[in-house]
Amino acid sequence: MNASLTRRGIARHSGLRCTLLGYGFRPFFLGTAIVAALLIPWWAASFAWGVPIPTGWPGSLWHGHEMLYGLIVAAVAGFLLTAVPSWTGARGFAGWPLAILTGLWALGRVGVTTSVLWPSALVAALDLAFLPALMGFVVPPLLRAHNRNTPLLAVLAALWVTDIAFYRGVVLGDGAVARHALLIGIDVVLLLVTVIGGRIIPAFTASALKQAGIACPLRTWRVMTPLAVTAMIGVAIVDIWRPGSAAAGGVASVAAAIQVVRLLQWRTLRTLRMPIVWVLHLAYLWLPLGLTLKGLALLGGLAFAAFYLHALTIGAATTLIVAVMTRASLGHTGRPLTVARPTVWAYGLLTAAAVVRVFGPAWLALPYTVTIAIAAAFWTAAFALFLWVYAPILLKPRVDGKPG
Repeated sequence: MNASLTRRGIARHSGLRCTLLGYGFRPFFLGTAIVAALLIPWWAASFAWGVPIPTGWPGSLWHGHEMLYGLIVAAVAGFLLTAVPSWTGARGFAGWPLAILTGLWALGRVGVTTSVLWPSALVAALDLAFLPALMGFVVPPLLRAHNRNTPLLAVLAALWVTDIAFYRGVVLGDGAVARHALLIGIDVVLLLVTVIGGRIIPAFTASALKQAGIACPLRTWRVMTPLAVTAMIGVAIVDIWRPGSAAAGGVASVAAAIQVVRLLQWRTLRTLRMPIVWVLHLAYLWLPLGLTLKGLALLGGLAFAAFYLHALTIGAATTLIVAVMTRASLGHTGRPLTVARPTVWAYGLLTAAAVVRVFGPAWLALPYTVTIAIAAAFWTAAFALFLWVYAPILLKPRVDGKPG
């Protein structure tokens, strides 16, 4: 009997392991949420109470790097490893190659967080290996299919270059260079938000409205997509050459206006009864809001706009990541596209984290340390709820019995 139970236990754990590696979104969406739930409270505890982090970097650089190249890049990987097979008709990424790629990403996180223990070259090599490896997965099917999404590879390459620039700053002991690299990396992510958001938000909105029997067709101006993409490229270019300047503020303000006009075409108010849809609109709304705050901060020096980067990173990028992860995890496991109440709470808590982090010091009159602590608590609760609902989904087979 004991032997039978042992075999059942081994089979169960083997099945979970195989399911986790059944499709690209599974390990990377789970990894994204785990990193988010662990590293932000660690960073907040380090900032507020001096809890040690075994990294050889300044805490703020570790925090910025891991949120960008740890959390956001993992979510991008999960999205691309799931979307590319759908775009190209190629076989999905699974099994031991996916395990190696996931392990490479995880080793980078361990190496960076414990960088005080290792040679700088080893830490850089581990971390910088991931994006080229990811490109090795997605480049061949995109090129074979001559897919229209192939230019997205340039975004991955740009992120990799900014990570190299970050390590140059770390090796030189020049925090300004490292922070500049993070700024440009964020701009690259916002370009990706503009491209991907501009494709999925109107498409998912139109589909949801049609299914709900709401006669409200989306009529979008085709010119808005190239205008929005060009504006975000302009934001990045100015930030490369004149970061923190009035020119950067002016370009950000123009980009904000373009993004507002783009969003207004997508029938946001019609989606307010559909959490899985309105959260996409909410994420995109943070993009022009963050760009507006950037313009106000750089052109007018307004104190309440000083934390615009967190409007763009927590508000726009992370909210869109959570929105996509919740939807894709349901759809690609054969479940209905309806989010549970805890997921809606997670959306709200993440929004609260963004509001407190951006406006806490100026509008809520909170001490900066308290602002960090409250925002971190909201953020951590949001990802804890995500893990509570979606970890079982990501670890279990599809409900319809199909592979993936």
